[in-house]
Parts: sequence; structure tokens; C-alpha cells
Amino acid sequence: MGEVLVGTASWTDKTLLESGWYPPEVRTPEERLRHYASRFPLVEIDSTYYAMPAEETARLWALRTPPRFTFDAKAFSLLTGHPTRPGALPKDLRAAVPAGTKKNLYVKDLDPAVVEQVWERFVSALLPVWEAGKFGAVLFQFPRWFPIGKRNKFYILECKRRAEPLRISVEFRNRTWMSEENREETLDFLRSYAIPYVCVDMPQGHPCSIPPVVAATADLEIVRFHGRSDSWTSRDIYERFGYRYSREELEEWAPKVCELAGQTSSTHVLMNNCYRDFAQTNAAQLADLLKEMPACPVRPPPPGDTDPYG
Repeated sequence: MGEVLVGTASWTDKTLLESGWYPPEVRTPEERLRHYASRFPLVEIDSTYYAMPAEETARLWALRTPPRFTFDAKAFSLLTGHPTRPGALPKDLRAAVPAGTKKNLYVKDLDPAVVEQVWERFVSALLPVWEAGKFGAVLFQFPRWFPIGKRNKFYILECKRRAEPLRISVEFRNRTWMSEENREETLDFLRSYAIPYVCVDMPQGHPCSIPPVVAATADLEIVRFHGRSDSWTSRDIYERFGYRYSREELEEWAPKVCELAGQTSSTHVLMNNCYRDFAQTNAAQLADLLKEMPACPVRPPPPGDTDPYG
């Protein structure tokens, strides 16, 4: 039975800062991370999707957290096939953006040597966290236009290779991967290469909806909760993710998480309903439910703290 780590996707969202979850005296980035890490053993770095991380920032993340704290990180948007702002590239690489590119660019728009630089810098920037023994996985969340197929399987393996020594996890938004006819093929593929499949709880009935399949494909497993908002297709991220889970909804998931823990060395559970303190509240509730489950080892409090979920 592996440990279960519960946390949230982000600790710096502007609506979280406005919600009052942080005490008034906690004001600086360092104080916020230390405060967060005294309550949860895991966090997902969301900012790395929108912009390339800085190595010095990653070094500070490692220094400001307890010894057994763990970071997952979202892969940079360019590397997952999502549209990327030219301004999100490092300054010295922006000159390689094709003339006339105004809003978004994709890997196909850039010289392979530039893409290689993006890969190298992305991985290198996160190495201080990995070297400190505090890194979990890079989340590759692929877009809805990334269907199952040989070419895309090869790309997943390319991501695995290029991200080394960091490990990757995979979340799909194209339902062909987890359709009834393709589900076992997808899971067998991921198991063959020990790539963690990211289980999801999300709104159903949309073109990009992935069913809440619970399956372990590696010694690490990840579950992400996106909420069940009726406004899932909204362009406003707070309408999409502004959903607070009920206790009953979390109770449905607690035994499933424990089932995963029985098949892995470590299970990461991340609340991505990042609006105000919804994610933090639900993460604490789910952690309490898991602690009540027989033989479901939730990671203990960081040293010197009596309760990481208080």
C-alpha cells in the first residue's frame, strides 16, 4: 500500500489570495509557500504551463518547503501541442518566431533547434527541485485535438525521453483514448512504458470529457479533480473551475483513491477547482475522509506541524 499525498493545483491564484485562506500576516511569496506546505504535502505548479520556469525560482521552491514536500508541474504549453504566446518563450528565442505570428504558435512553427532549446531549458529549470528529492512528475495534459494513434503514441514516448531525468504523467482531453473500444489499448501502452495515467473527475457530456476511469499504469498514480461545473465550456477559467465538491461527491472517490494506493508506491491527489479556497477546502475534506479509511496511508504532517490539513 503506497502513500497518498493530497494537495491542490496552485497556491498563488489571485482569487485564493483574496479569499482569506492565507492569514493576514502571510504576505510574501515565501511566506505563502511555507504556509501552504505546512498544511499539504503536495502541490502542482501551474505557472509552468503558461511560461518557462526559471531555475532560481525552482531552487527557492525547494529551499522553502519541508524535506518530504512534493511538487508536480504542468508541462509548458508548447510541448503539449497547445497554442502558445510568442511572449511566453525566453527572450533570446523570440527572434526565431516566424514573421507575421501575432497571437499563437505551435511546435510546427519553430525550427527544431529552437524546440530542442525549449525542452532543454524547461527540464534544466526544474532540476533543482528534482535534485532536492521533491519532484513528482511533469504533467503532460494533451489537448482535445490529440487523438489516439501511432504518431501520438510516439510523441508521448518522445516526451518521456526528452523530460529525463524528470518523469512524466499523461492526461488526455480527447475521448478516443479512453473510449470503451480503446481504453485497454491506452492503459496497456502506458503500462508498457511505466507512464502514469492521470485519472480525472470532470464534467461529462462534452467533446473533451474523459470518463472517471480508475487505473494504475505505473508505481506513481495521479488523480486530478477539475470540478463538475455546468460552465465547463466557458472561456472564463473561474466559471469552468469554480466548483466546490460536496462531501458526498468526495466520499464517492475516497475508496477509489485507496484502491489506487494499493497498486502503487505513491498516489498524488490534486484539486484543480482553483477558485477562491474551493480547492484547499476540498483537499482538506478529502484528506480527512482518506484518513478514516482502513489501511489508507495518507502522508503524515511535515516535521514540526501537528496537522497538515488543519
